[in-house]
Amino acid sequence: MNIQDTIKAKYGDVATTAARGAKASCCGGDDASCNPVTSDLYSNGEVSALPLEAVLASQGCGNPTALAELKPGEIVLDLGSGGGIDVLLSARRVGPAGKAYGLDMTDEMLALARENQRRAGVENVEFLRGEIENIPLPDGSVDVVISNCVINLSADKRRVLAETFRVLKPGGRFAVSDIVRRRALPESVLRDAEMWAGCVSGALEENEYRGLLAEAGFREVGVEPTRIYHTDDELDGALMSAFVRATK
Repeated sequence: MNIQDTIKAKYGDVATTAARGAKASCCGGDDASCNPVTSDLYSNGEVSALPLEAVLASQGCGNPTALAELKPGEIVLDLGSGGGIDVLLSARRVGPAGKAYGLDMTDEMLALARENQRRAGVENVEFLRGEIENIPLPDGSVDVVISNCVINLSADKRRVLAETFRVLKPGGRFAVSDIVRRRALPESVLRDAEMWAGCVSGALEENEYRGLLAEAGFREVGVEPTRIYHTDDELDGALMSAFVRATK
């Protein structure tokens, strides 16, 4: 099974589990090891207005909808939108004059997200099927691109960032929460498809992330650490959540 198939299978299981009203394990480990990554990312006020299944399906490492400082009337695209939590929150922030797109490649997640949209009664949302390396939107069509712990999953991040730059309007914002590597990882970890699907092996090093954004044409690049992860193994301190921002 290749990396993309592993990712589809993993997140398809996450969606199926969330649809049953349960929380799936995440980030390549059990619930205990994942808790520091996914816990306490959203305020009670944010999640109380959403379907429980949208919250249960969340596998994020930050809250890009808050960090992106979304404004009424803006058009937002969420790369790897999963169960739709960040799309639904974005839609509320941009209001009826704005719109939020969610892009995902996993059928189970898309079905769950659309059901969550229906339950939430949010109309200014559209979920698209596709891959973040080939965004199915026209050039210069969105104001803000967000993503939550997904870009690290791609095997072609240069293509993802080029596509992101393409669909943003001039002056548009890249506002992403992602896992970022703080030092080199062991070769055994880098070759492990499950660890890649678990948001570990595919993480970019901070300066590499900055360089790829600049190469794609972005300016005002910033990487702001939000959480450093400590474990009792060789990965202790090697990874962090970060808010990565840039401007077209």
